[in-house]
Amino acid sequence: MYENVSGLGAGVSRTGNRYLAEALAHCGIDHFFHMPLILPDAVKEMHALGVRPIVTHSEKAAAYMADGYARASGKIGVCAAQAIGSSNLAAGMLDAFMAHAPILALTGGGNADSRYRNFYQEIDQQPVWRGLTKASMRVEGGHRFPHLLAQAMRIATSGAPGPVHLELNGFTGAVLAEDTEGAGLPDPRYAIAPSVRHGTPAQDVAAVLGVIGKASRPIIIAGSGIRQSNAFEALRAFARALQIPVATSLDAKAVLPESDPLSVGVVGTYSRETAHIAISEADLVIYIGSTTGSMVTATWRMPVPGVPAVQIDVDPRELGRNYPLLAGAAGDPATVLDQLRAAAPAQPDRSAWLDRIVAIREDWKQTLQADEYSNAMPIRPERLCRAISEALPDDGVLLVDTGHAAHWASRHIHFDSESQMLLRPAGSLGWSYPASLGAKCAVPDRPVMCFTGDGGFLYHLSEMETAVRHGINTVTVINANNSLSQERPVWGGEADLDPYWRFSPVSYTDAARAFGCKAWRVEQPGDIVPVLEEALACNAPAIVEVMTDDMITAPPIWLP
Repeated sequence: MYENVSGLGAGVSRTGNRYLAEALAHCGIDHFFHMPLILPDAVKEMHALGVRPIVTHSEKAAAYMADGYARASGKIGVCAAQAIGSSNLAAGMLDAFMAHAPILALTGGGNADSRYRNFYQEIDQQPVWRGLTKASMRVEGGHRFPHLLAQAMRIATSGAPGPVHLELNGFTGAVLAEDTEGAGLPDPRYAIAPSVRHGTPAQDVAAVLGVIGKASRPIIIAGSGIRQSNAFEALRAFARALQIPVATSLDAKAVLPESDPLSVGVVGTYSRETAHIAISEADLVIYIGSTTGSMVTATWRMPVPGVPAVQIDVDPRELGRNYPLLAGAAGDPATVLDQLRAAAPAQPDRSAWLDRIVAIREDWKQTLQADEYSNAMPIRPERLCRAISEALPDDGVLLVDTGHAAHWASRHIHFDSESQMLLRPAGSLGWSYPASLGAKCAVPDRPVMCFTGDGGFLYHLSEMETAVRHGINTVTVINANNSLSQERPVWGGEADLDPYWRFSPVSYTDAARAFGCKAWRVEQPGDIVPVLEEALACNAPAIVEVMTDDMITAPPIWLP
């Protein structure tokens, strides 16, 4: 927390630029991700106060870095771009909006005296932002900035978190040169999500427990709301006390160590058979901090429609959205889980159900051995994922891209420490590399690793320079098969269609070294773990290019 700076209270004259810098520092937000020219005077003030500006190579990368920062820490991630780049920055908000990441996006905007006069690249950006944020507001005077900044923070971190946009008058946000007229700094409690926690009424607690108490084969599906609520301990305690197995969305993969007897794996489009088999045999599904959208339910096929269900979510609009409920509870997941555990009566004997869960897991593990320990070359992606599992430290943070990287991670990367964390995009390929840089800024003392394919890495390859310039030391593992291999089945293997899914050969190792990163190229399966350990210890931005087989695709989803 930022302290002992003159004028923390009201009554002090400050420009909006100084106010923004002091507000971020006061609230413990220590990074500002941006493109050039936006708020140059505010950036100077931040530099002087210890808030670290990170200049990126694209607006979307700045948005993704702020997103990674927010998800890793719970604090608001702040990003900014001048008016020209506003729509590019907005494009990076889609993932944060879908994943409920608390973001503050600042952009330049038009001036009243230039509006409707064809000023250079001036258009009305508000319609773009309104569909991608919880709120989008204009700052049209310096005296309004403190109030709107505080409001933006409250909106971003309360209820279901999400991004908020402030458009600042002036191409580069010149309105912040105006005086803020003695406004006090914002309340730091609203700088981290969830800023407000509320439980659920006692009658809803009783209703949910009444349904659970009648189930002999219940199963929990935990979603990213567990991380957003920091409900890890509450979920583990609840599941263990009531002896209920836990499946997760990919976003919540690390909430329960996979060695725990109650852990059954990931459900949905990027899933493990274990989770789907268990859910297909359950007599009650308990959604906690999870939507019931298409990715979590494999397009509403798992669980099958009509399954008995209850749901707990901070957003009451999610209750019963796609599956009818026997009971529901709206509230902060951590708080509601504690309420449920405290009020839970004795439960029916579920030993037979738990034995069945163990059997499902053990049967599936036997099917992994050949691929996860294969010595084939090119390297199998399953072997690469096993190596990541072995090398990732107990307190490691892993960011995984969408597409095939998510498929492989769901099935073959194993988390066995309660301190490990997995973060993934809500659907934006290329998100993981810049987001990993933002995550490292948020948790500098934890090892941060990114797992992506070459298709995803190419989106923001230029941010290697950003990592080197700012000393952001992450390890990026590239599943390098010179292709978009997930698309291979679409093209039917016809050679003349190869350019639509295969890339020209590229050495990412050479490219990384040219940018100033440490880099390794791995072709032997037995070399992966030693190289990853060396990369984690090198104290520099590191790229590990692992040469894998482009003819291997993820297996289809298991459905009954």
